[in-house]
Amino acid sequence: MKKYFPIVILLGCTAAFVFGILQLFEMRFAAGDVYPPYSSLRADPLGTMAFYESLGKLPGMSVSRDFSEANRLPEEPHTAYLHLAADNYEWEYVPDDLIHELKNFLARGGRLVITYSPQTTTAHPDFDEEDQTNLTSLAPPKLKEKKDGSGKPKNHKIKSGEEKSWVNLEEEWGFHECFVALEPDGDEYAPATVTNRTIPELPPELDWHSGMIFTNCAAGWRTIYARGTNAVVIERTFGKGSVVIASDSYFLSNEAMSTDRHADLLAWLVGDKTNVVFDEAHLGIVDTSGVAALMRKYRLHGLAAGLLLLAGLFIWKNSTSLVPPHAGEKTDDFVAGKDSHAGFVNLLRRSIPPRKILETCFAEWKKSVAPSGKLSTVRLQRAEAIFNADHSAGLTDHDPVETYKKISEALGNQNQKL
Repeated sequence: MKKYFPIVILLGCTAAFVFGILQLFEMRFAAGDVYPPYSSLRADPLGTMAFYESLGKLPGMSVSRDFSEANRLPEEPHTAYLHLAADNYEWEYVPDDLIHELKNFLARGGRLVITYSPQTTTAHPDFDEEDQTNLTSLAPPKLKEKKDGSGKPKNHKIKSGEEKSWVNLEEEWGFHECFVALEPDGDEYAPATVTNRTIPELPPELDWHSGMIFTNCAAGWRTIYARGTNAVVIERTFGKGSVVIASDSYFLSNEAMSTDRHADLLAWLVGDKTNVVFDEAHLGIVDTSGVAALMRKYRLHGLAAGLLLLAGLFIWKNSTSLVPPHAGEKTDDFVAGKDSHAGFVNLLRRSIPPRKILETCFAEWKKSVAPSGKLSTVRLQRAEAIFNADHSAGLTDHDPVETYKKISEALGNQNQKL
């Protein structure tokens, strides 16, 4: 048992390590802090899971997430598509196929909701995170991509090398983004107060955590909330559908749900739609079609387990014999450290008894010398007579060397050795 004790300790430590890693990942994914800010998969103050789950509890309401990398909008009727925490340049230039997709979605009566990530220091899209100072608790994350030299953004879901024509959405829809700095408040920025301009059923005032505003809005837009004379929430009808754009996303966060919740504003944001889709792909959370995803999709868990079992059996078969050794088998002893001459002597000693050594040597000598004709028949008969005489007298049991000497003298040639 003692020889297996280190193995048991090693297996125990490995199991504890794996269990700890799994628990750590479970805690991280339960809190959701592995996901980007304003993701509906995130349960901490920076996420929007509370909003997502509250919609799912309403009767007759269907809520889902979009993880697709394609520029496709839902085709189901009565759909509100929520694109939360967008970068401010993300909707400045869009590919023409997305414009076509947006028109079809709005023609079906869809409602597109775009909220921008809060900005407190600058409205320029190419800022770096290290240049920001005094950000609020829900500051925007570092921008993932910037514009290239042509002024076209690279953040849209387009395959590498694919040529696209781009459309300026601000000019197409008739609005413009600007920035008015928030007032400093110690190490942070104080939220601005925005007022309701259009819909009496909504809260008269809100705390706004972003300095972005909308100006030069076309006649079709109506201002829902404004910071002074500058709009921060606008809405426009396109055929059967509608578009809502807000310059802040804080009011949708889990933190706002706890400290500054406005249920009537959230209900108006979704409208009368019964199917709500949260876009997660633009936050970097996409559904990849790898081998593991395909195996889960087609339920190939049993096949994977079978392949692992076969691999284990193959390794076991090549590492040990499946046939047990025969009980009667016994390996011969051998003497290590001997040369070939000593090995030959040991072989002779095991094969020929001492009393038979001279008889065996004499017989082998006759076989090799007689056919060669090197000795006369008389000499061979004389040697045989000496051997038979001594052998019959029992001298070979006592002194085979003496018999050997007599035969050599009788032959008269010392070179003819037995």
